[in-house]
This record gives sequence, structure tokens and C-alpha cells, in this order.
Amino acid sequence: MKDLFNNVKCVPTITNAARTTTATGTGVDRAGYMSAMVVVHTGTMTDGTHTLTIEESDDNSTWGTVAAGNLQGTPPALGSSDDDKIVEIGYLGGKRYIRAKSTVSGSPSTGGVYDALVLLGDPRTAPVVRP
Repeated sequence: MKDLFNNVKCVPTITNAARTTTATGTGVDRAGYMSAMVVVHTGTMTDGTHTLTIEESDDNSTWGTVAAGNLQGTPPALGSSDDDKIVEIGYLGGKRYIRAKSTVSGSPSTGGVYDALVLLGDPRTAPVVRP
């Protein structure tokens, strides 16, 4: 029987909150993992446009947007019709750190509630160490 619990680790990059301004996620270290995926979960999306991008870095300091060819799926622009939605974006690049970024436009008054997590998989050493 396959065991997902010991082979996948979930790390937050953008914490769950109501957002009316741009949010740059925390860098997630992929060291020790051979695969990664960003998962965004929305709550109530009232107004504004929240455009997601995935960024990568070798050093957790200098960041660039991941090329479309290194993503599985397309980071969306979320709006008022995207309540309670889950978006999954696979990462195929080779950089050590990744994070999500949400650029907010449209001058929202209440914005949207969402978070972004990085799922790290295929650990070089299992089981996954949890805090």
C-alpha cells in the first residue's frame, strides 16, 4: 500500500487572510525533495483581481517568475466568481526555492480570502520530517 503521509510535506507560502493588496509569499526550500506543486485555496472573493504567479530562486533572495514551460497548469487571475476554489500548479523547474505571489488590481475594498501552500513530494529520504 502506498503511503502519502510519509512522502509529502505541505508548507505555507501565502498565509490565509483577506487581501486587498499584493501578497508576496515566503520562499519554500525544496532541498531534499524532487517535486513540488503550489495549491491555492480561496474563500470568499468579493472584489478586485488577484493575479497569481509562481516565482523561483537559487538563493531565497533573488527571485524571478517561473517560465510557463516549467509549470503544469496556468496560474489564474482570481475574482469575485472564484469563491471556494482550489487551483493546483505543478513546478518542473530546478531552482531550490519557490513561492507564490498574488498581484492585486482594481482597488478592492474588501478583496478576497485565500492562501497558497507548496506541496513537496518525492523526498530523497523518507519518512518526511514534520515539526
